[in-house]
Amino acid sequence: MRFAIEGWAPEYGAPLDPAALADPATPADLGVEVPVEAWAPRRPAPGTAAPTSVLFVDGVRRVEARVWVTAEDGAVHQGICASYASGAVRSDGRARLVHARVARGLFCPARDAEPVVTRHATFPVRAVAGDDLEQLSLSLQRCMGDLEAEVATEVADAADLVVVDGPLKRGGAAPRAVGYVKTHHVGYLAAGPERVVAALAPGERTPLFVVISLSWSRYSWYVRLPGAEGHPWAGVVRCEVAADATVAEAAAVADRVTAALPRFASQPHKDPRAPQNLHPIAGLERELRRRLGDPALLYRALRSAAAAA
Repeated sequence: MRFAIEGWAPEYGAPLDPAALADPATPADLGVEVPVEAWAPRRPAPGTAAPTSVLFVDGVRRVEARVWVTAEDGAVHQGICASYASGAVRSDGRARLVHARVARGLFCPARDAEPVVTRHATFPVRAVAGDDLEQLSLSLQRCMGDLEAEVATEVADAADLVVVDGPLKRGGAAPRAVGYVKTHHVGYLAAGPERVVAALAPGERTPLFVVISLSWSRYSWYVRLPGAEGHPWAGVVRCEVAADATVAEAAAVADRVTAALPRFASQPHKDPRAPQNLHPIAGLERELRRRLGDPALLYRALRSAAAAA
């Protein structure tokens, strides 16, 4: 029997669950850079220079407490008080934080809900359609994604390349922004091109393909990072850029990203999501969580505010 061990620590799930891959709403166009029958692993074009400065943008979120809001008509709605943040780290020989923003919210469907004001933080109302936990969580995720897009736009001119952790948002893609997707939830490739992913060596990418969703398009490609071994998708990430450039321009960006990312790959003894959780992103996540504040302190403040209401 042959078997391989997933490199990610079990508490972080898995970057790929083949049985759970969803089909794209619209099939991807796999023949934009080369015909599908010509798909093969690709190295960056000769002479490709990695960017001298790279900005990494990421966000974190945390639920501080579940709440129950009683409306004026007596209806009781479930909600959450949550904190979220986004920031940017620039790497140009050394990594340093260049921007960070923290936001909070009371996520609740009650129309007459009011902000929750505590001694240490205020939680403005963030309206949601329903009060089941999945909708509350999705609304929190959307708000964090919106904040990431704002931060990426605000810092876009501060580096040669902006890498946003996660998929790009429609209408929120900053200039030179590249989406960096660590976990795979959608199966974009047919069997033949998928075998090309399995054949990638570290520092190689697939040809470009076009992903269409919600009436907008992105060029996308897969890259394998160094330091992973075992199953065919070990260390593979998906990158994407808005499809408002020519194929040649997008391919040049893909080559620069493929040349740049390997040096930021994490190692298993330092990161439980190695190599996909890049060193600058891991450091940014730690700093953003620190800036969210002490969870025990915020929880006590919320309890005190509820008792005084």
